[in-house]
Amino acid sequence: MTPISRTLRNWSPEAVVFDCDGTLMDTERHWQDARTRAFHEFGLLTPPGFAERAKGVHYLDCGRLMAQETNKPDLATELSAALLRHFLSLVAEDPLTMPGASEFVRLCSRRFPLAVASNCPLEVVDESLLRAGLRRYFRHVVVPTVLPERPHGPRAAADDGPEPAVRPKPWPDVYSRAAHLCGVPPRAALAVEDSLTGIESAARAGLRVLGVGPRPDSGDCGRSDAWVAGLDCEEALTWVRQRVTAPAGSCADSRENHGPA
Repeated sequence: MTPISRTLRNWSPEAVVFDCDGTLMDTERHWQDARTRAFHEFGLLTPPGFAERAKGVHYLDCGRLMAQETNKPDLATELSAALLRHFLSLVAEDPLTMPGASEFVRLCSRRFPLAVASNCPLEVVDESLLRAGLRRYFRHVVVPTVLPERPHGPRAAADDGPEPAVRPKPWPDVYSRAAHLCGVPPRAALAVEDSLTGIESAARAGLRVLGVGPRPDSGDCGRSDAWVAGLDCEEALTWVRQRVTAPAGSCADSRENHGPA
C-alpha cells in the first residue's frame, strides 16, 4: 500500500468526491451476484475472472462484455436489462455500507463539500445512499448522461439542456463535473475510488486519488496517489480527522511534488 502519510502528507482537499459501488456501498458483491443470476437466466456459465474485468464498468458495457465473452453477441441488450433488474432487487433486499464509509463521510462533511461520481443510474445511487442514511451528506450526485455506446456523442451540450453531456468512467467527465459542482478546480479535490476504471477517470480529470479496498489481482494500483485497505483503517481516519480539525490553510497544497503522473 502507498501510505497517505507520505503521498498526501502536506495536502488538504477543498472537496471530496466519492465513487459509490464498492467504495461507499457494499454493492460489488450485489453486482457479482446479479451477473451470476443474469448468466444463469440465459443458461450461460460465468467466464473465469469475469468479476475483476467487470469491476467499475457501466452496466450496459458489462452486458455487452457478458455477451461477448460467452459468444452470444445478440444477447447484449437482454443481458444488460437482466443485470440491472437483478441488481436493483438485491440492493432493495440488503443495502450495506462499506466498513468505515459512514464515519469517513461524516468526518469529511464537517469541512468539505461532498459529491458522488458513479457509473450507476441515478435512481440506483440515490436509493442506495438513502437506504444507508448517507444521501443527506452529498450536495451532488453525478452519473453519465451519455450511454456507453455513444461515448463520443454530444460534448457541447446534453440533448435536454445547456450542461455538457457526461460520459461514463473511464472518461473523466463524472469527476470533472462533480468538482465543478462543488465549486473547486479538479486539482483541489480528492477522489475516493475502489476500481482501476474509476481511478483512471478521476486521474484524467485532474483529481488526487485515494484507492480503497483490496489491491487489484495484478498488483497495479493505476494512477492512484495512495491506497488503503479500507475507509475504516486508522491511517485513513487519522488523515481525514487532521484535516477536519486543522486551521484553514495549514495544509499547503504540494501537488507539484506529489501529484499523479
